[in-house]
Amino acid sequence: MKLRPLGDRVIVKRIESETKTASGIVIPDSAAEKPDQGEVLAIGPGKANDKGDIKALSVKVGDRVLFGKYSGQTVKVDGDELLVMKEEDLFAVVE
Repeated sequence: MKLRPLGDRVIVKRIESETKTASGIVIPDSAAEKPDQGEVLAIGPGKANDKGDIKALSVKVGDRVLFGKYSGQTVKVDGDELLVMKEEDLFAVVE
């Protein structure tokens, strides 16, 4: 199944965080926090302004982004857990 986001929405796949600390302690899944970084898999065409012109999104497919821990709507596609969120829910692009 392919997803094509509408408007100013983006589809993000979480990048899993480390399960081991620098000192070698393994963190169990129940104690691990949700990762707040992900990779943009798809973007919508953009948001329409008051005049009806479409303003393109400032992120592109493949960008690594930061977002809030509880941002977006979780969906399962082909066994993968993806997030659908508005561009305004993204905090930054990691370069």
